[in-house]
Amino acid sequence: MQYSTNPFSGIPTVVKNLLIINGIVFLIKLTGLGNFGGQHMETWFGLHYFSSPLFKPWQLITHMFMHADGWHLVMNMLLLFMAGARLEYHWGSKRFLTYYLLVGVGAGLFYLIPEGVEVWRVTSSLDAREIGAVKAGFEESEFGFEYQRLGMSALNELYNHVMIGASGAVYGLILAFALLFPDLEIMLFPLFIPVKVKYMAFVLFGLAYYNSFVSNPGDLVAHLAHMGGMVIGYFLIRYWRRPNGHGFGGWGA
Repeated sequence: MQYSTNPFSGIPTVVKNLLIINGIVFLIKLTGLGNFGGQHMETWFGLHYFSSPLFKPWQLITHMFMHADGWHLVMNMLLLFMAGARLEYHWGSKRFLTYYLLVGVGAGLFYLIPEGVEVWRVTSSLDAREIGAVKAGFEESEFGFEYQRLGMSALNELYNHVMIGASGAVYGLILAFALLFPDLEIMLFPLFIPVKVKYMAFVLFGLAYYNSFVSNPGDLVAHLAHMGGMVIGYFLIRYWRRPNGHGFGGWGA
């Protein structure tokens, strides 16, 4: 009998590549090799609001491969491996990758909705000159005490907000996992208690919903994106289940 020394043996292709890419990107971030043009890597690839001068279209995809710290990365990759491998074997690589990317982008858009509301609220108190100054990267001394009074600092902060992480996409995988294998039991880390997947998904959604309302302004965890990944995933699966769902009917068979 032969045993493989490859740590990725038995892991399906897309999940394996996602794990590798996320790991490589995190190492590049740690070394600073991804910083160029005088800007941090997260500025280039993290998701900013559409009207921010820092927004780039590719950020809707690339934010899924950036992580704030090692714990953030490990937890997301653990969930990706746990749910993603079984889903890819069940769906096939093409369908799995399509789902993963769509729920990830959808989660990002979901997160940007309240961001847009806040940007609108702040810009309604500013004139075009002040908004233009913020976008141009003005010096605080240019406006003196008006800087705080006019809300320019608040807009500057909103434009520099960045969302990173695969959490939205991963939560979408958990939702699909729960719909496909609701009564499958998994060991809940770090308690190592067997829990049915359907209950795990319900608890995760509830926590995301709760935390999206009570989290502190400085909380880097985009709880609304977590919830958004599950919501987008649910409606996407509902659509694919339709008889005319572009070849994805019978996805759970």
